[in-house]
Amino acid sequence: MASSDDFEASEPEFKPLTAEEARKWKEKNPSISPAAVVAAQAVVGALVALAAWGLTGRANVGWSAGYGALAVVIPAALFARGLARRMMVKDPQARAVGAAFGFFIWELVKIALTVAMLFAAPGLVVNLSWPAMLVGLVLTMKVYWVALVLRPKRRT
Repeated sequence: MASSDDFEASEPEFKPLTAEEARKWKEKNPSISPAAVVAAQAVVGALVALAAWGLTGRANVGWSAGYGALAVVIPAALFARGLARRMMVKDPQARAVGAAFGFFIWELVKIALTVAMLFAAPGLVVNLSWPAMLVGLVLTMKVYWVALVLRPKRRT
């Protein structure tokens, strides 16, 4: 069995990137804005609600699908806003700690708000269609994966 000294000797030395190296890495690996993902979710949610209404001819099905989409979009927007505020801290070390802690706190808030909205749905949507609401919820959530696939490609 290898000792911890052998393991540490095989590990390469960690070397942080310089500001120039970090800038070049960011240029080669562009990211997508959380606001753009939330906006795309809102568009998909609206389209799903309109499609549900149009395909069934029943307004309550459209409203149910739309509410399902809102149960994703509103918490996601709150989550993105909460994390963005954490990133405005000037001190890099405090920002890193705050971002990690903030991520977990805002994710908890997002989940709790989504669950609360789902529990409130029967009282807010007249003649709620649970299947339509769940379709709206799931399709709107899947926008995260579509955004991941369609994010700007690496520049070479």
